[in-house]
Amino acid sequence: MVHTPLQVLVGSLAPGVLPVAVDAEPPEGTILVDLGPEHPSNAGLLELRLWTEDAVVRQAEVVVGAMHRGAEKLFEVRDYRQIGMLADRHDWQAPFSGELLIALAAEQLLGLEIPARATWLRTLLAEHTRILSHLGFLGFVGHLLHRPTATAVLRERLREQTLALTGNRIHPMACRIGGLAVDASAEWLAAEMRLMIEISDLSDELQQLIRSPDFAEHGRGVARLSTELIAAYGVSGPAARASGVDLDLRRLTPYLSYPALVEKISAPARRDGAGDAWSRFALWAGELGQSASLVTACAERLHELAGPVATRLGKIVKLPEGEVYVAVDAPLGMAGCFLVSRGGKTPWRLKLRTPSFANVAALESLLVGVRTDQLEVALASVGYVVGDVDR
Repeated sequence: MVHTPLQVLVGSLAPGVLPVAVDAEPPEGTILVDLGPEHPSNAGLLELRLWTEDAVVRQAEVVVGAMHRGAEKLFEVRDYRQIGMLADRHDWQAPFSGELLIALAAEQLLGLEIPARATWLRTLLAEHTRILSHLGFLGFVGHLLHRPTATAVLRERLREQTLALTGNRIHPMACRIGGLAVDASAEWLAAEMRLMIEISDLSDELQQLIRSPDFAEHGRGVARLSTELIAAYGVSGPAARASGVDLDLRRLTPYLSYPALVEKISAPARRDGAGDAWSRFALWAGELGQSASLVTACAERLHELAGPVATRLGKIVKLPEGEVYVAVDAPLGMAGCFLVSRGGKTPWRLKLRTPSFANVAALESLLVGVRTDQLEVALASVGYVVGDVDR
């Protein structure tokens, strides 16, 4: 049987982003997949080359590198006070996670003790960012069902909160080596807690929609991610947890204030049909409520915890000679930083482990056996951000 080649372009349909204009017919054998106006794929192009037989994918090849920016080399010619700006531009759906990762790596090499208030506020912002990221992918639920949900509205409210705290809507630039550049007022914390009530309500609504027959018929049994594939490709985060694999660094190797909050972070339960597209959406929706609970707990602690949010450092920051590896549980999975210092004010080497790259690499095996009419839900269920792939 001859396999039919098919090119799939996942991303924005804006003119100039794809190799064809929106109003033009795509080249023969090419289909354009739009996962909805909110989906993070709209901010970057992913190309898939698929070979199909009887409208079923038999072979898949992922083409990456179109947006490669050499960011890891750019880190090596920026001093430690500058690289935070680069760090929050990989996973631009969760920029605070990038800032945090670099700061934690530098602080560990310095042996620097961080003020308690800064640690709790960092934890709050990490979960705030997790919600922001999850909402971007969960917007596909309403898109598929042609039913409006509050994902876009609440996402904008979260960005307004980021703006109120840091002066920036998208890239907060809040982390500094030694703590944070900003502190949260009692009024900001109260507003954040009120917003978390709405996030919890949305979590319940989305879980109900995902359990409905209308959604389940699209996602049940589609693109099942096995434990073998998780191990082979290094998949982590929500995609792994939806398959029942416990890969949550907040529980396994607690950092920040997570040791005091670990009871609020549940271990993944194996679901009926675990590892399919339906399970991944269900887990994202469930984690919204969990993160809202964590944010509320952090805000309550910050209401009663006074003190500074940064440790004073010199104008020029130099790290001692040595190397360190630090990993955090970013919204899409395990994000790691390997930093090597030769005692200067810039890294000698800085390498990143990004969760999006592992998730996208797994598509080459994950999509085999998926029908072409299931491609949208399969692709939408695997979280990735192109900047986090082509770093």
